Amino acid sequence: MSDQIRTASPGYATGQLARALAAAVSAGTEADRERALRKSRRWEDVVSGMAGGTLAVGSRTPVADTPAWVTLEVAHGGFATGRYLAEVPLSEDETARVASLPDEVPGGNDRERLNLWYLGDAGQAELLDAVRSGRFRVELPEDGALPVVALLLDKGFPEQALDLVAELRPLMHRLRLTPRFEPIARPSDSAVRVASVRDAAASLRVPEQIAKMRATLTAWDPLYDRLVALWCRTLDGELPRLGEDGSVHGGLPCRTWPADWAAARAQWLADFADMCRTVAPSGRQTNPKSNFAVLHRALESCSHGSDALTAREVGRIRRAIANTVSRRGAPETAQRGAWHAAQTAAVTAPTNAALADVLASRLDRFPSDGGLPSLDVATAAVSEAETTTEIPCGTTMPDVLVHKAARALEAPADELVRLGVITSGETLATVLPQLTSRLLSAAFDDPVVAGLHEQTYTAFRRRRGLLLLNLEHQVQFTELPWVQVLEPCRSPQPDNATAAHRALRQITMLALTAFPQAVLPNPLVTEIRTLAKQAELDLPLVEEVAADIFMGTFTTKWRAAAAVASRLLEGTLYANYYDLPANWSKPERTLLRWGKKTAADFTELCRQRAGTSGGSVAANGMLLEQSQILTTHNLAVLVDALDLTDELRQRAPELAGRTLSWIVRRQSQRTDHLHAALIQVKNTAYAWRQALFLLSFCEPAEQMSLAVRFSTEVRDIRLAPAAEGLLQVLDGDRFTPAGTMRRGKGRRFLGWARGANPFLAHGSDER
Repeated sequence: MSDQIRTASPGYATGQLARALAAAVSAGTEADRERALRKSRRWEDVVSGMAGGTLAVGSRTPVADTPAWVTLEVAHGGFATGRYLAEVPLSEDETARVASLPDEVPGGNDRERLNLWYLGDAGQAELLDAVRSGRFRVELPEDGALPVVALLLDKGFPEQALDLVAELRPLMHRLRLTPRFEPIARPSDSAVRVASVRDAAASLRVPEQIAKMRATLTAWDPLYDRLVALWCRTLDGELPRLGEDGSVHGGLPCRTWPADWAAARAQWLADFADMCRTVAPSGRQTNPKSNFAVLHRALESCSHGSDALTAREVGRIRRAIANTVSRRGAPETAQRGAWHAAQTAAVTAPTNAALADVLASRLDRFPSDGGLPSLDVATAAVSEAETTTEIPCGTTMPDVLVHKAARALEAPADELVRLGVITSGETLATVLPQLTSRLLSAAFDDPVVAGLHEQTYTAFRRRRGLLLLNLEHQVQFTELPWVQVLEPCRSPQPDNATAAHRALRQITMLALTAFPQAVLPNPLVTEIRTLAKQAELDLPLVEEVAADIFMGTFTTKWRAAAAVASRLLEGTLYANYYDLPANWSKPERTLLRWGKKTAADFTELCRQRAGTSGGSVAANGMLLEQSQILTTHNLAVLVDALDLTDELRQRAPELAGRTLSWIVRRQSQRTDHLHAALIQVKNTAYAWRQALFLLSFCEPAEQMSLAVRFSTEVRDIRLAPAAEGLLQVLDGDRFTPAGTMRRGKGRRFLGWARGANPFLAHGSDER
């Protein structure tokens, strides 16, 4: 196998650019169009950079002449656009500062002059004052660079400070290297939050379409009723209605013209013009094919009666009347009155929009970048001071609004899971840096250094990961030059390993118990790895690898994780179901690939078990699935290293039952789209693996009971072979190398297959 350096294909980026441009063309609102145009701009940068050779997507340093520590703008899928996120225009405060600088401050542009000024005595004094008082905000990792220089010089480490300046100097004309000089509110102790008060309040804003709907109900619908009634007065015969086949039956309009009709017409048109000046018309009024627009155009055209209208226009009037009468009833009838009563009740009752304004006003009392100390602020009923003509005192705040505000609640992670604020492992991973950063900063005795380190770590974890090939790994926090040079400031004997170990146990059990059906997502694995290192544990934690970028081999940590899994699960249901190897004690066979040690024997075993050498996306997926089976995708490593066996045994029956029920629900969801069907079967197969791991910690009677319950709950014929196969393994049978049973219809449940996957909807071809 060749070790030729691979880069990503531009085909994906070109396709994304085409989709973004199409979305911009078809966007319904100006905001949607702006978002689509911003996305298309990013993909234009990607495509042009790859074509021009300035972008090497797939490398950990994809932008030419750019060190790995620079925070890059990254589009979906890990494609770097070539832009630096810290390369931003000067803020108003920065512009004012530059204007006040002495002429002798050097620099080729304003950004460089400002950065160099902060290296002088006055600039360093300002930075030190900001970090000591806590009046600083690190939004991007680069924001912490020059404050570190100031702290190093202040603490007597000039050599380290000069080394850092030398590293930063080539990019001082482009990057902002100082924080915002404003305080930031951070959760304390073990509390975390999903969103800031600012973000939670923004989510309460009434969508534009809802506001338009209210305007339609309160202003435009009454005007529309008058328009319909005006045309109904010209009918000869019964009101037109739609037949079952869509044809129009009933009288003809424009046959009688009451004496006051012309005056009524003029009054309606005048009222319409006034309405347009006060309330913006919506699609119902502006769409040329709408009933409103058809009747309005006809009204404008018939200033001299029916002679001004063609037979086709009269036919359109007749159909428009039939459409609205058939749906809502005729004007001034009980049917139409009931419809209006329901609409009136909807808009006169306290609306979510009005209550959202009340809740947003409550949130305004808290720091915008902070969190909420409790949910009382969101759950409290409307007080007398908050009462309006629309909202009576004592109105209960709707659950949907409380849930949005709860995203800003500061509480332990397990409490946020219980409240339904953290709903996935991915969300859990986004809040963990708030906890991890505190544990890492505890290694510094100086609270000022600790505070800067904490904010820098949290900002670093917001960096988007790059698409990487050739066994490259993401940039690590400790690779930031201004983090490396803080080493002399660490406490000689930091005593935070115990706290990190305790946090690691809690987070691992939380992930296992809150989301037992889901594999640990990569961002969560990253945080767990960081906590493990802080707890002085060297764990072979592995990532989930995408099948389309798999390099066909595994590094040695996969083999180490598989050895732990085989030892921990020996003789269990999981080992019997998946035929785990009993012994990894043979000398490890390694090969050097792209400068990395790879486990040749582990890779070969995955190929043998998958029955493929890889190459295509489906074949790669089969290999990767076998690697996940052999390693249990980190579950065995964590349970073993953290001594969680006893705790897991207590919860295993309940967790396994929940996971099996989730599989039944998920697999029963029908989809006609092949890609969605592929994702569905892979997710359920991965959940199946999680369930078998949990079942392995149950007593035999509990295993059989849950397996029988699962087989009775199965409603999807595709899951029947999986249910039967599980029962047969529990009964002592084993799968053949092909994954089938020698008797019966039992089959090993796998998410990847080359050809038709029997567990895929409609037997779709996965190739």
